[in-house]
Amino acid sequence: MSQMAVILPAAGRSTRFTSSVRIDAAAIAAGDAAHPAFHKKPFIALRGEPIWYRSVVPFLRRTDVVQVVIAVSPEDLDWFLKHFAFPLSQLRSVQVVAGGTERADTVEAALRAIPESVELIAVHDAARPLIRDETIEAVVQAARRTGAAIPATPISSTIKRVSASQLISETVPRADLWAAQTPQIVRHDWLRRAFAERGSFQPTDEAQLIERLGLPVEVVAGLASNLKITTQDDFDLAEALLV
Repeated sequence: MSQMAVILPAAGRSTRFTSSVRIDAAAIAAGDAAHPAFHKKPFIALRGEPIWYRSVVPFLRRTDVVQVVIAVSPEDLDWFLKHFAFPLSQLRSVQVVAGGTERADTVEAALRAIPESVELIAVHDAARPLIRDETIEAVVQAARRTGAAIPATPISSTIKRVSASQLISETVPRADLWAAQTPQIVRHDWLRRAFAERGSFQPTDEAQLIERLGLPVEVVAGLASNLKITTQDDFDLAEALLV
């Protein structure tokens, strides 16, 4: 069985996330709430467990996962290690590193911590806490078959291109449009090559880097429940789905 490492990028600024989650008295007394990272979406508690923790635990149920690298902002690193010392202690083979300014920089920093002997790399958003075991398995099997794979869902809504003045400029045909999710799982050597050749390009996901090399990326049907928490509405929906 191919060994796999998991990268959990958690260095984003969470600028679109407006938190209204209650801060408990113990956290305030400890001074944790004063740290800017306290309200970043991966670090918020979702029904009693941090979002990042829920996002990574399903991977650690797999015997082929030999390493997890969590990448956080350099300014959050010490706080993260202290604030989440207990949940980190409950996880195996987890390393926390400093990420970069953009997502790709963060993933690349985490990639440096993974030995080249690991065959597959899975990159999973730290803010996707509802990932299912069966989705992970389907993407793993596709990546072993093709070299790279992602879960995605077909676009069902009518898509409008909107101008800066909030006027519709175009209706975009949706027949072949899919919404990409994570985990995005790639052969280790492909991903290293993709980062080595990206220059200053800032992709929105890892699949885009693989596409630029002209290599195939297989799409696996994902689940709508594998949502990424970006707004407070997303957080509320995730809470409801966990009932």
